[in-house]
Amino acid sequence: MTARRDPAAEIGPGFLSRASAVVYWFLALEVLLVLTCAPALVGLLLLADGPGNAVLVGLCLAPVGPALSAAVFAWRRFLTDRDLSPARHFWRGYRLNAVDVLRWWLPALLVLSLVGFTLSTVDLAGVPRWYALLLALVAAGVLVWSAQALALSSVLALRTRDLVRLASYYLFARPSTAVGALALLVVALGATHFGSDWAPLLLASPLALALLRTAEPALRDATERFTA
Repeated sequence: MTARRDPAAEIGPGFLSRASAVVYWFLALEVLLVLTCAPALVGLLLLADGPGNAVLVGLCLAPVGPALSAAVFAWRRFLTDRDLSPARHFWRGYRLNAVDVLRWWLPALLVLSLVGFTLSTVDLAGVPRWYALLLALVAAGVLVWSAQALALSSVLALRTRDLVRLASYYLFARPSTAVGALALLVVALGATHFGSDWAPLLLASPLALALLRTAEPALRDATERFTA
């Protein structure tokens, strides 16, 4: 009988080997994220600034959801069964989850696009400030919910309606996941404001890992309760 190969043997037991493997994974997944998000980047570069393009911006961001899901899937594999094959795990996650992610990602982008359009025309339309604040809170809620949905749909095979319910449920049943997702959102917005519009893309790989870690309580509970 042939002995089962240990994937961790590719990395080695030494600290330097393990650290190099982590750096390699970060860089490899970052390159893959840039590659799969390239259509979004091209579309955003071609669009002119202006509130009228809010919906088009949302459409341009469609490839981002499946790409982030594939990165979360790959990081999950790294944390449970380490090896030196990030690309293989990334593309497997992309193939398995892309369609399922798009089923909720596109509606979420539509809502965010409409909110963004309304917020960008607040002064012109004479909308009360309290209404603008309410819309900003709605956008934040959709983003936090999307982060939870992304983690769940990246790791578990769920029907869309079940995913919608579970993502909403765990925001309250496991509030630490919502706080963690909100913190990541603040980091991404802060990096954009104080750094560059490209900062979230450059931080996409570590942000995907951080999202996976913050969502771990919900993922663990969902796995125990809803999978055999």
